[in-house]
Amino acid sequence: MRTATYFFIFLNLSLALFEEPAVYPLPFLATSVLEVLCLLVFLGRLTHFAKVTLHNVFWKDTKNICIMVAILLSLTDLAIYGVLRLYDVRSIRWSRIVRPIFLINFAESRQIRRAFRSIRNTLPEITYVFLLFMFSLLMFSLMALKLFGERNLRTAEGLPYFRNYLEIVFDLYVLVTTANSPDVMMPAFDFSSWYALFFIAFVIVNTYIFMSLFLAVVYNNYKKHLKVMRAGACE
Repeated sequence: MRTATYFFIFLNLSLALFEEPAVYPLPFLATSVLEVLCLLVFLGRLTHFAKVTLHNVFWKDTKNICIMVAILLSLTDLAIYGVLRLYDVRSIRWSRIVRPIFLINFAESRQIRRAFRSIRNTLPEITYVFLLFMFSLLMFSLMALKLFGERNLRTAEGLPYFRNYLEIVFDLYVLVTTANSPDVMMPAFDFSSWYALFFIAFVIVNTYIFMSLFLAVVYNNYKKHLKVMRAGACE
């Protein structure tokens, strides 16, 4: 039973690879039939669990409620999407975001729930580091706007360079991951090599300091909560 449940959970999650838009698209009828099959298996598993559990205990368990709501939302979304598709109306399968609920809330997924609770308990404690990082990002973006916004610089594609504050925030946020390095700094560097100091300072502060600090806080707090949960389970 556990193996079958995990198989259909995996199949339900993997449907996102074949539904529009997808790299390997399958016909809508094929993916919808597979999804309905998975939902019927989940409903059958939940019904079986209700038969061997006390009525009051079953309905007080939020995991069971979450699974039922996820099944209902998925079926409703699938029906609406199918009807709109018949009339050639484009829509989005918004119920895909509820599919991980099945992985978390079934009784067999105790270890996954434990890890999920640790992540949930860790989030409030990393908020302060995240807010400091965002404050640093916003301040550097403001400095970039003042430094480059009035110099009529342009990118290699001929677009205005660092003149819109929100676009600057996004570009510098991507620079934290170094995904757009060094392209994002080249227009400023071509204008004056001294402007490289701004980007060097940004990378040192945000990529090397804040990201390392953020990772350390996440790891330590997650490890602490996981240890507490394991101690509680042993007791």
